[in-house]
Amino acid sequence: MRWGLHPRGPGAAALVTARNLWVPPHPRRHPRWLGTTRVLLRSVTGASNQLQNSSNGRYRDTVLLPQTSFPMKLLGRQQPDKELEIQQKCGFSELYSWQRERKVKTEFCLHDGPPYANGDPHVGHALNKILKDIANRYHMMRGSKIHFVPGWDCHGLPIEIKVLSELGGKAQDLSAIEIRQKARSFAEAAIEKQRSAFIRWGVMADWNNCYYTFDGKYEAKQLRIFYQMYEKGLIYRSYKPVFWSPSSRTALAEAELEYNPEHVSRSVYVKFPLLKPSPKLVSLIDGSSPVSFLVWTTQPWTIPANEAVCYMPDSKYAVVKCSKSGDLYILAADKVTSVASVLETTFEVISTFSGVDLESGTCTHPLIPDKASPLLPANHVTMTKGTGLVHTAPAHGMEDYSVASQHSLPTDCLVDEDGVFTEAAGPELQNKAVLEEGTDVVIKMLKASKHLLKEEKLVHSYPYDWRTKKPVVIRASKQWFVNIADVKATAKELLKKVKFIPGSALNAMVETMDRRPYWCISRQRVWGVPIPVFHHKTKDEFLINSQTTEHIIKLVEQHGSDVWWTHPPEQLLPQEVLSQVGGPDALEYVPGQDILDIWFDSGTSWSCVLPGTDQRADLYLEGKDQLGGWFQSSLLTSVATRKKAPFNGAPGPARLCLVMLWNVGRDGPGPCGDAAPAAVVGTWERRAKNGPATLTVSSPRRRGWSLPQHGPYSLLKAQLRNTLRFLLGNIAGFNPETDSIPVNNMYVIDQYMLHLLQDLANKITDSYKQYDFGKVVRLLRAFYTRELSNFYFSIIKDRLYCESAADPRRRSCQTALAEILDVLVRSFAPVLPHLAEEVFQHVPYIKEPKSVFRTGWIRTSSIWKKPGLEEAIEGACAMRDSFLGSVPGRNAAEYKVTIVIEPGLLFEIIEMLQAEETSSTSQLNELMMASQTTLLPEDPRTLTEDAIECKGTFLINLEGGDIREESSYKVIVMPTTKEKCPRCWKFTAESSDTLCPRCSDVVGGKR
Repeated sequence: MRWGLHPRGPGAAALVTARNLWVPPHPRRHPRWLGTTRVLLRSVTGASNQLQNSSNGRYRDTVLLPQTSFPMKLLGRQQPDKELEIQQKCGFSELYSWQRERKVKTEFCLHDGPPYANGDPHVGHALNKILKDIANRYHMMRGSKIHFVPGWDCHGLPIEIKVLSELGGKAQDLSAIEIRQKARSFAEAAIEKQRSAFIRWGVMADWNNCYYTFDGKYEAKQLRIFYQMYEKGLIYRSYKPVFWSPSSRTALAEAELEYNPEHVSRSVYVKFPLLKPSPKLVSLIDGSSPVSFLVWTTQPWTIPANEAVCYMPDSKYAVVKCSKSGDLYILAADKVTSVASVLETTFEVISTFSGVDLESGTCTHPLIPDKASPLLPANHVTMTKGTGLVHTAPAHGMEDYSVASQHSLPTDCLVDEDGVFTEAAGPELQNKAVLEEGTDVVIKMLKASKHLLKEEKLVHSYPYDWRTKKPVVIRASKQWFVNIADVKATAKELLKKVKFIPGSALNAMVETMDRRPYWCISRQRVWGVPIPVFHHKTKDEFLINSQTTEHIIKLVEQHGSDVWWTHPPEQLLPQEVLSQVGGPDALEYVPGQDILDIWFDSGTSWSCVLPGTDQRADLYLEGKDQLGGWFQSSLLTSVATRKKAPFNGAPGPARLCLVMLWNVGRDGPGPCGDAAPAAVVGTWERRAKNGPATLTVSSPRRRGWSLPQHGPYSLLKAQLRNTLRFLLGNIAGFNPETDSIPVNNMYVIDQYMLHLLQDLANKITDSYKQYDFGKVVRLLRAFYTRELSNFYFSIIKDRLYCESAADPRRRSCQTALAEILDVLVRSFAPVLPHLAEEVFQHVPYIKEPKSVFRTGWIRTSSIWKKPGLEEAIEGACAMRDSFLGSVPGRNAAEYKVTIVIEPGLLFEIIEMLQAEETSSTSQLNELMMASQTTLLPEDPRTLTEDAIECKGTFLINLEGGDIREESSYKVIVMPTTKEKCPRCWKFTAESSDTLCPRCSDVVGGKR
């Protein structure tokens, strides 16, 4: 590529029209130009830039100015109106069905992760759907049949909460089926809004055949997967601690949590008096002095449920004496100094011992004097915070529960669904919210029992309900779980075959699975798919088997999951089972009231949407947040039922790229994280509600709205349209079939542009293959601003405007322009479909234009590739830089240039551009944009006094370094003695009233 040939133009900090990337400027300079002067090129003013004004004179009709009806800009309502016109004229709505009917060999399947149906279309929707549309359009243009079924996630707590909040007090009087009906209506309205926006954004799909998680057939398949997993023992019901949202009154999965880093907890240091010392402790302490274990916790409300104190067996512990009170305490040896500092005292170490020496000891519960809490070893104890001794409440912690399971400790829960202490917690605590008044009362009780050493506020990260934005608690309850441990190994192995973009996402997904001990899939709400089990009225038993499940599946398939609430229980059971459980009049079982987690809803979409018996997609493309959400639930359900992932190919390398580009929550976008790569696409063509407003993602941490009529965005938008307008205008009257010039007969600069064009096309194609859409736009922007607007166009205007219409030199240029236009339009078509179609409608030699998307991908020719041309053009441009730098702010056409190159390879290369010694019409002079150019192997004999000399060297590097030669050159600049031609405005005429020789021949019909 050519470097340093032109300045960074204004507006190098923004980009094009809507639905594309904002990218910052990236200046370049020539790495091989070793000239004695370094100059930044200015915009060149001269004859070629003023030719448009020549039409004011008597030769206006002889100048071939651009002719096109393609508008330079669209103002106000013109843009949305134009887009709607293009969508209709170019068949946007029929494109998906057209490509599905094609007889092609390859199929590309992008599985659409369902957006949540609970609100208006927003930024996250646009990022999501447009990225997918770019990928689909690219693969379609490359000749693949696209399988893309859009869908919606329709159930769940957020919708139910919105419906109930809108109803206010009336919600309490609604039955379950009434809530479900209102929730369904709400979801349907949201879907319609979002669908309309997606269509308006030009997203290609069959919008009349989408998938919905509340559709009966979808729900039936989901229930079938549930039972397959249950039958394999991968789904079970158990009493375990789970994340519980008091504000939503339901269990939550980890994917439904968000962590508030500013949460304030009331942390406490508490004494647990030693009750029964271990044999080792007996020998280390004075039996006459009381000893207590020091425990620290950020959740004082869990202390009433304490069942043990855990220690790390391999760590060192110490018996210390407090200088203030004289009391003896036991804590980790490593924590003695830090804890004493917090307690504002000093500790004297009496003795130290290993954690294993605490085995078989017990301590007294700080609130229940007659209750013993055993000392137990546990690997989850750490020394990073606290005292090295951990208060253990099995009903309120996952690790605590694990310890309780190993040592047969009670796991009673003292907290109800509202996050309030139950009667079992005692009269002082009953009916008090654990995170509010309950915590206050527990601390007062600890003070009263003289077991509280210190209370302090702690700001730390704490889990919140992702919808209500209120803190959650961990409480044990009976829930349905997926046994992740049994599928995790297979899932990890399958992930190794999947290509992730960025690659770090693989590790992130594996880490999220490793952190998840189990997956709680039951929810205590009504808007969702029911868990198909029946509970015994008096016993802790439940009923589920193949007969009951298949019967329910058939009912749901026909009537939807509402049947669980509308049909009497006896109709939900098949006759053969009903007779075994009491019959219709004495039925012993009732339908369960739990529904499935919506991640299970959406995670089973592969079974309903993916084509063929293999049911695998080539691409899953969602935000980084879905590593612990949809990506994971899709993987786990697929591996659990069929031991294969829904998104990798077999045999051979993976077919899928998982592209993590942004953080988008279910009802809006989250902040772009550090892992978000540069490929984030931050704009779309239009957002119907906001007119031509666009989203600009200018950094990984910044996102904001901007209006295209303001700032650099508007400037670069104008640059692209102006570039396209120039191309369209200057191929007027040109027919590629009859007027094209063979490549080898074209001007060298034109051949050079085709050489660059092929390189651009290859890089663009490779970037699309890698789903690096940001690079696509950066490549295009650099090419049309630097290579075209600032370089090539400024050089060729004279040839285009002032040569005769059919002159081979002009046809050579038009041949290049036609190819450039075609490659450019196809390159940005997936990103900017409306603009691409608009341009295609204005190509003058296409009489009945088809949609650009029906005509295939970029087409180039191998004969365009001519690396040797680079040396000629880059060498000439290095000299051009010296010339223009020597006459800053002046019209280059007012000067004549003499280039002196010592005999050798560089002279022979530059001689390709000008065979004669002096010329005002050669290819070299066209590049220099001077009045005339003289090429000499040695210094001229005489120079005028006003001559300016510039010296430099140019390194020639050919054949991969086999040919290297550094040559010196000299550029001598002198004012021209010629006059300005009244037609072309170049200083090549003998007088100001006469035409230059070239213009005289053109006007006279001689050329």
